[in-house]
Amino acid sequence: METISIVTIITIAFLGSFGHCVGMCGGIVVAYSSTKVKSGWSKQLQALSHLLYSFGRITTYVILGFIFGYVGGVVTFDNLTSGILLLTTGFLMVLIGLSLSGKIKFLTNLEHSVSKSPLYQKTFKSLIGSDSLTSFYLLGMLNGLLPCGFVYVFAITAASTGSPLWGAFVMLIFGLSTIPALFSLGFFVSIFKQTALRNTMIKIASIVVIGFGIYIAYLGYEYIVDPTKTILSCHI
Repeated sequence: METISIVTIITIAFLGSFGHCVGMCGGIVVAYSSTKVKSGWSKQLQALSHLLYSFGRITTYVILGFIFGYVGGVVTFDNLTSGILLLTTGFLMVLIGLSLSGKIKFLTNLEHSVSKSPLYQKTFKSLIGSDSLTSFYLLGMLNGLLPCGFVYVFAITAASTGSPLWGAFVMLIFGLSTIPALFSLGFFVSIFKQTALRNTMIKIASIVVIGFGIYIAYLGYEYIVDPTKTILSCHI
């Protein structure tokens, strides 16, 4: 995995989290911040509760990355299959970048919420009503399972590594990079509700996502035309 790829993943996830993730998951963060976090708690305890929530999300992401990386390794039989997977990843990234910029409604159509599921509602109600620190972690894990186009693209990137460990690593980096936005939202809700700030972050993120999508698609093309390429030499 090249340094440029790691830096790009961090950049996309960090910028995108201030735009897309705050919009998608902000409601849950505000809900648990106002319901579960007590005003009498110390700042340290409040910070710990927000971190546990984020660590819960990351745990789910890492598990998904491991699974997708494993599946990617199983289905990658030859260079043609690997190249098609990379081209698909790049194409979806471009679509998500265009969706973030408001050009198309790809993310809206992709993100079918399961929050109305009886099982989800029952579990969510139980966790949101608990004051235990463990419940913050479990709530984060639950949130990590919600359909999200931004998560999907990194899951596909994890699959394209063809390795469970690299796949888990991709999702770990993605999850860690989203902490600043959602952690801060718990303390400074009004700041990230400002349309100007969110729109700026979304525009920057969309450009980076599109650029990285084109880069991944090019690697897919190289993989198809060069029989000597391997997953590692492609540096996803």
